[in-house]
Amino acid sequence: MPVLSPPTPAPSPRLSAFSLSSIIDRISESDPAHVSRREFAGLSPPVRLQYLAALLSDCTPSELLFVSTTISPLLRRDLLRDLPPEISLHILSYLDDPQALARASRVSKSWNRLLNDQWLWRRMCYIHGYALEQDGHAEAHRGRRVSARHSGIEGCTSNMHTASVRPRHMRLIRSPYSSSAMNWMHGGKLLRTHRIPLVSTSQALVAPRNPADEPAAAPASAIPTSIALDDAWLVVGLANSRIHVFSAKTGVLSRTLVGHESGVWAVALPNALVVSGGCDKELRVWDVKSGYCIHTLRGHTSTIRCLRVLHGRPVAVSGSRDRTLRVWDIQRGRLLRVLEGHEQSVRCLDICGSRVVSGSYDTTCRLWDVDTGACLHVLRGHFNQIYSVAFDGVRVASGGLDTTVRVWDAATGTCLALLQGHTALVCQLQLSPTMLATGGSDGRVIIFALGASYQIVQRLAAHDSSVTGLQLDDRFLVTSGNDGRARLYRFAGEGGTGEYVPVRDLSESSDSVWKVAYMRETCVVMCKRAGKTVLEIWSFKPDDDS
Repeated sequence: MPVLSPPTPAPSPRLSAFSLSSIIDRISESDPAHVSRREFAGLSPPVRLQYLAALLSDCTPSELLFVSTTISPLLRRDLLRDLPPEISLHILSYLDDPQALARASRVSKSWNRLLNDQWLWRRMCYIHGYALEQDGHAEAHRGRRVSARHSGIEGCTSNMHTASVRPRHMRLIRSPYSSSAMNWMHGGKLLRTHRIPLVSTSQALVAPRNPADEPAAAPASAIPTSIALDDAWLVVGLANSRIHVFSAKTGVLSRTLVGHESGVWAVALPNALVVSGGCDKELRVWDVKSGYCIHTLRGHTSTIRCLRVLHGRPVAVSGSRDRTLRVWDIQRGRLLRVLEGHEQSVRCLDICGSRVVSGSYDTTCRLWDVDTGACLHVLRGHFNQIYSVAFDGVRVASGGLDTTVRVWDAATGTCLALLQGHTALVCQLQLSPTMLATGGSDGRVIIFALGASYQIVQRLAAHDSSVTGLQLDDRFLVTSGNDGRARLYRFAGEGGTGEYVPVRDLSESSDSVWKVAYMRETCVVMCKRAGKTVLEIWSFKPDDDS
């Protein structure tokens, strides 16, 4: 019996030669074997597609590969070349590395022309802290450089939008401020990592004790409750009644202030003084250099929950669970006046000039004149406890347990805006000249534009749990959360408009971050890590200034 070949799958249907020839015949009766490019260009789109399909069906695999390789470059589009120049420049503005810009300029002639735009390089100079100076006028321009730190890009390079070739008498200079900004972006120097002591150290104002003579303090007692930071000192108040003073320049523990009988809930650092208050109802004034307690001020009948010191004046304002605010002369150590009106605990304070705003569990904010003690406005609108306030002299912002933020006119006391977006307690607020930043227990940070509309500029899913710290300026936004992260964002914009772009985590992951605070060249992260209270002090000073 003959052996038959096994059946093979039927080939895919293809246009026959008769079909192809019939198409060609219909296209050109004069030359059925060939259609010129001119004739093909004159065909209607459906017929062109039909002809191409018939032609490709007769190609071999190698021919199809050749066609695919030839077509692939033709299908690519240069978006930067095809888009309007304004949009292309906006896309390129997200590059913050000058080497990346230089490499991009070598991609094509069109990219090179686009990247020769002076605005891109002027912005790059601003980001990296370069400014143009004339050799003979360095002193005259030094003040201009300093003002550029606050005014933005226009104060940085006033002559860069002229010719692309710089005159010989112009030179680029770099300020220490710009170097610190780069250190923030790429990582600074960890000065010290402290495990906050549970008992007094040998530098305390009392004699050191043998740890065996008394039981160890509970771990919860070392939780940081408050922080104050300036160029020279870092002051940390703890729930175990201690106040630790660190050098902001070296990170070394300078001394421990002992005197409070229970937890310290508020600290302030006006010049060379430390002002503190807490659960023992006392306000204490310390000399930061010697650690000596200058004054012990009594008057509150319950825990002092918040504290502020007027700028440039030896006057402190404290808020307490006894429903009152008290104004103190911390230089002479005496009570000036009592501000009464709240019906429940005073939870938060903020000060601008000689006026103070207080937020209370009675769901109201009050605006006071510190010098007279008069209540200027009662701000009503929240329907639950208020936990945070911010005041810039023009407007008052308040947030609380009702998940909303309200903005008030400080002059008239009227509500300017009701801001929504959080789904839990609003516990952090900060005002800048152009923006309002809010942080909530939902882990979100929301940036609102200040103006007639108070529109949401940006929503950040900053943390997986409650936001515990929030601070921003014209360069950066720093946040911390109970998820154990402290995060850095960079402001990408000009003239106060723009968004914050995530840069990196400021510290390694921990169980929880309790507090974060920073100044231009110093950052402090206080966290719980491996069951211990840890305080990290970072320096972002330029290398030649470290």
